[in-house]
Amino acid sequence: ATTLLNQARPPTAKDPAHRPAWQTLLPHIAALADRAPPDTDTIDTAILLHWTAFFLEDQGALNRSVACHKRALIGSERVLGVDHPDTLTCRNNLAYAYQGVGDLGRAIPLYEQTLADRRRVLGADHPDTLTGRNNLAHAYKVAGDLGRAIPLYEQTLADCERVLGSDHSDTLVCRNNLAGAYETVGDLGRAILLYEQTLADRRRVLGADHPDTLVSRNNLAYVLDMAGDLERAIPLYEQTLADCERVLGSDHPDTLAYRNNLAGAFVTAGDLSRAILLFQQTLADCERVLGVDHPDTHQSRNNLAYTYQETEDLGRAIPLFEQTLTDRERMLGVDHPDTLQSRNNLAYAYEVAGDLVRAIPLFEQALADCERVLGDDHPFTRMVRANLDAVRE
Repeated sequence: ATTLLNQARPPTAKDPAHRPAWQTLLPHIAALADRAPPDTDTIDTAILLHWTAFFLEDQGALNRSVACHKRALIGSERVLGVDHPDTLTCRNNLAYAYQGVGDLGRAIPLYEQTLADRRRVLGADHPDTLTGRNNLAHAYKVAGDLGRAIPLYEQTLADCERVLGSDHSDTLVCRNNLAGAYETVGDLGRAILLYEQTLADRRRVLGADHPDTLVSRNNLAYVLDMAGDLERAIPLYEQTLADCERVLGSDHPDTLAYRNNLAGAFVTAGDLSRAILLFQQTLADCERVLGVDHPDTHQSRNNLAYTYQETEDLGRAIPLFEQTLTDRERMLGVDHPDTLQSRNNLAYAYEVAGDLVRAIPLFEQALADCERVLGDDHPFTRMVRANLDAVRE
């Protein structure tokens, strides 16, 4: 059965064109996993679960993805050994899955262990080791530990340029990620320069229509938006969206994300009527293409609620914020960073509506949860604390 399922599965997990085939196979893969004891898993079973985990992750079924990654790792350790390169990849993927569900307490130690093992087994300059270093830096960034993230990104980029060359795709990824870290700490001047360099290099090496080039164009537009340069940001968003619709199709997840970002730029520019129409379209498309429980759908609903709030239409904003919080608690768990964001957003909407009886306890709950999950000094924790202090005043 495992062999037949491996033969039938699509070659990739994230191509929307392969979604129907994966959805057809998924019940059979689940039945196999339920009926076959883990100690009978072969390497083919681990490979099947590995790809299934990535499909589930792409569909927003993050907890099921974690379970598949766990079992794939157990099978790989038993069959191949703990130091086999494929086992190390499985361990890295499980760390990534933990990060996806917001469990950084498990993700970061696993990334650190995997990086140490890759350095010992494969060497400090092996491409997998460089990838592991980049992944760990990203986890530090998500955890708000920019003091460790940025030096690790800088070291990894320098090593990628030396070992792989400045035009290698992994080097371009590292450069993009370092730009993102500079953006996070508010160093927008350095971020813009690095995003511009990455975009120029990707256009030259990969071509103007390559998906990674489109990502770079979107990232540059986003940081220009953050810097207040809407005259450059909005045309770049519009160009990126048009190219993505032409190259990937109007229903591709990247297209939906870029449409969402353009709507956000309209909000920043104060063009709320255009923003609302585009957010409404994006939410409807996300619900149709990705499903109502996908994390990207939740974010689209949150963004539409925020824009209604900006127009003082709290009668439409608050129910959407409430729905998003409920859905995120159910799908992602009460401690996921996106859930914490929703709790803060709903509390703020209550505050704007003058309902302090509901706003203050929800801010207090959000702050306690952020301190417990993210830590006292995480940037989002500090923001929630400031929100609570302001509403108390």
